[in-house]
Amino acid sequence: MKVIGTSGPFYEGTDYVEGWGIARKLGVDLIDEHYYVPPGWFIHNQDYYDKYDRKGSKVYLGEYASHLPGRPNNLETALSEALHLNNLERNGDVVAMSSYAPLFAKEGFTQWNPDLIYFTNTEVKLTPGYYVQHLYGNSPGNEYIPAQTQSSNNDAGVMKRLSTSIVRNTKTNELMVRVVNLLPVTANISLNLSELPTGGKAQKTVLTGNPADRKVVPVTDETHLQAGKPEQLPPYSLTIWKIKL
Repeated sequence: MKVIGTSGPFYEGTDYVEGWGIARKLGVDLIDEHYYVPPGWFIHNQDYYDKYDRKGSKVYLGEYASHLPGRPNNLETALSEALHLNNLERNGDVVAMSSYAPLFAKEGFTQWNPDLIYFTNTEVKLTPGYYVQHLYGNSPGNEYIPAQTQSSNNDAGVMKRLSTSIVRNTKTNELMVRVVNLLPVTANISLNLSELPTGGKAQKTVLTGNPADRKVVPVTDETHLQAGKPEQLPPYSLTIWKIKL
C-alpha cells in the first residue's frame, strides 16, 4: 500500500510548505501536487523539479494545466504543457506520475474549464491538450537519455521556447526524440544520434498550427534521418520521432 499525501492546490505557499514538511517528517511515499498556471510559468520553470530532493518523497503531479484568460484549451496551452512534460521526463526519478485535470466535460454543462475531452450526446471532441497527452502516453520510455542542445541563437528567451527530451523504451527497443518549438518561426535542428544504433528510419509525428487553434490534429509520416541533414521544426509545434533501434 502506497500512502499519497498532499501539498495543497498551489506550487507555493503555506499548504505547499507544510504539506512537504509533514511528508518529509513521516516519510510519505508520494506527494500529490496541484497547480494551474499561465503558459509563461511553464516556459520559465523548466528546471522546477531539478532542485527536488532525489532521496525524498516522490511526486504525483495529480492536477495541472496551462491557463490563459478565458480558459481555452488551445495549441499555445498544449505546447506549454508539452514543455513541462519534457521537464517531468528529465526528472523521472522524482516525478513518479502525472495527470492532466480535469479529464471529461459535457459541452455546455461544465463547472470547470479547460478540460481535456469534451462530449455531447452524439460527439466526442478532442482538444490540443488531449493530443499532447496522447502522444506522450503512447510513446513511453523507461530510460532517459541525456543530451546537449546547441543553438545558433543563445538568447535566453529563444532557448526557453525550445525544449528537447530523449527517452528509450527498452521493451520495444525504440528511441523517442521529442522537441517543442514555441517560437513563431521555423527552427532547423540537426540530430546527432551517432552514439546510438539506429538505421535512420523513423516515424515522425507533428502537432502544429496557430497558437489560438483549438482543432489541430497531429500528422504522422515515415521518414529517414540522415547525419548532418537538418530537420525542420514548424512554428508552434511538437515534433516526436519514434526510432527503431
